[in-house]
Order: sequence, then structure tokens, then C-alpha cells
Amino acid sequence: MMKKKESSITISNKKAFHDYFIDETYEAGIALTGTEVKSIREGQVNLKESFARIENDEIFLYQCHINPYTHGNRANVDPVRTRKLLFHKKEINRLLGKTQLKGFTLVPLKMYFKNGRLKVEIGLARGKHLYDKREDLKAKSAKREVEKAFKEKQR
Repeated sequence: MMKKKESSITISNKKAFHDYFIDETYEAGIALTGTEVKSIREGQVNLKESFARIENDEIFLYQCHINPYTHGNRANVDPVRTRKLLFHKKEINRLLGKTQLKGFTLVPLKMYFKNGRLKVEIGLARGKHLYDKREDLKAKSAKREVEKAFKEKQR
């Protein structure tokens, strides 16, 4: 029996970590067409402005831009169409309860292949204020300086 090769394609949403505090993460499948999957394998996807919303006991991904497949034909679809995320009913109900609390939203963090299937990591997130973003930048730069000084000391 042949083992499938694990793909190293991972698309991450770095802006989400800058703009939000991520409290919990969930893994979900996503309903796509064939040309969209081929385009994602080429890395032609943008998660920066995307978000997820719960409607009629289903979760949908909005504003996720997947470029049309370069070798596609009329099978190519709208690059920013709404896409359904595949969650279990229990998870949808849990997320529905948590997103109704003040300030919580669903943000896609990563898109990757797992056992040949495309998965999306969704984060339950709270928005950061400007001063929170500044504190994170200060902490990041301080950590970078400490690591740099430590490397110089080892020489």
C-alpha cells in the first residue's frame, strides 16, 4: 500500500495574529471546486481580509480570495465567492454561543493539506486595541534584541 505524500503547502494569515487575540482554534474542511484546489496547491490564495460567519446553522467563509487556476477554463469560479466550512453540529453550536458574546469573531488562520484534503484552521478571536498592538511590537523587538545579543556573546 502506497503512503500519500504529505504536502508542505501552508497558507497563513499573519495579519490575524496582529489584529486579534486568538482564544481557541478549530480545524474544518472546506467545500471547493476542482480548479480552486489546484489554484491553492499553487499557493494562489489570500486570507488577509477573510472572515467566517454563522448563518442558518452553517459556517461560511467570506472574502477569501482564491485566484483563478492558470490552466483552467470555464470551470473557474468567482475568486471571492462565499465558501462553506465543514464543521460538526456540536462545534457549530459551541461557536454560535461563543460568537454571540461581546467582541468575538471567527477568523481563518491557516489553510493546509492534511492527508490529501484541504483544511482551514479557524480561530475564535477578540479584537486588539491600538495600544495592545504597540505592546506586542515592543515585546517582539525586545525579544529580537535579546536573541541578537545572546548570539554575539556566544561568538
